[in-house]
Amino acid sequence: MRSVVITGASTGIGWACAKLLIDRGFRVFGSVRKQADADRLKGEFGANFTPLMFDVTDEAAVLAAAREVRAALNGETLGGLVNNAGIAVAGPVLELAADEFRRQMEVNFIGPVIATQAFGPLLGADPALSGPKGRIVMISSVSGKHGNPLISAYAASKHAIEGLSESLRRELMLFGIDVIVVAPGAVKTPIWDKAEQVDISVYKNSPYFPALEKIRAIMQQLSSTGLPAEVIAAKVFEALTLPGPRVRYTLTPDPMQLAMAAMLPKRILDRIIARRLGLAPRS
Repeated sequence: MRSVVITGASTGIGWACAKLLIDRGFRVFGSVRKQADADRLKGEFGANFTPLMFDVTDEAAVLAAAREVRAALNGETLGGLVNNAGIAVAGPVLELAADEFRRQMEVNFIGPVIATQAFGPLLGADPALSGPKGRIVMISSVSGKHGNPLISAYAASKHAIEGLSESLRRELMLFGIDVIVVAPGAVKTPIWDKAEQVDISVYKNSPYFPALEKIRAIMQQLSSTGLPAEVIAAKVFEALTLPGPRVRYTLTPDPMQLAMAAMLPKRILDRIIARRLGLAPRS
């Protein structure tokens, strides 16, 4: 039985990946931050799910979890690492606190670095282990290639993941470990439901306040119009199992809109987005 580690398994994409992989015969080690989530997932998924208690930014806890997984593998390689855990921080660059940028990068970028360093040897970089080489799946975003206003911290973190994945894929060729990026657009996950809880009142005197209200409404809408998390999970399964996977998969509920955005000159796209959010230059 092949084993996979998934970070951020309690809800959303991580939960959907855990369920699908277990249904397809994998053993899943899934990270959670609360004991209640660990107990719930164990009840939902059964014997082939093992909860790992850690926050991806806590290096000591991640390393302890890697030792736990190594012991469970009993000399065999790990089949995959799905770097999924993430958050979304919103706010204009000129006014968003530097600590909020740090928090965004710590979770969405440094977290995957910590997890990759901890679990990478188990994927086959450690020659003492036997079995087929594992793979790393990085959950990025369409924001990893496109930067929208007022979610610049999130976009920056996903751009960083894209660059990390490109370099890491070439580094890990030495060990036969592949790195695949799965980049969703809008997905029906709690990350968008939480938009309603974001307190934008701190920006009530900001010229960006009307645009922030609009983008929060858009984010809330994405929680109902986005792709089901199961669609992303199916692509993660393919990335982990296909004989020759692509290096990057983009999944979006509106592929045509994304294609047009990619083809339009940047200045024209700037003006379209500015008009939609009320960010057009003042006359």
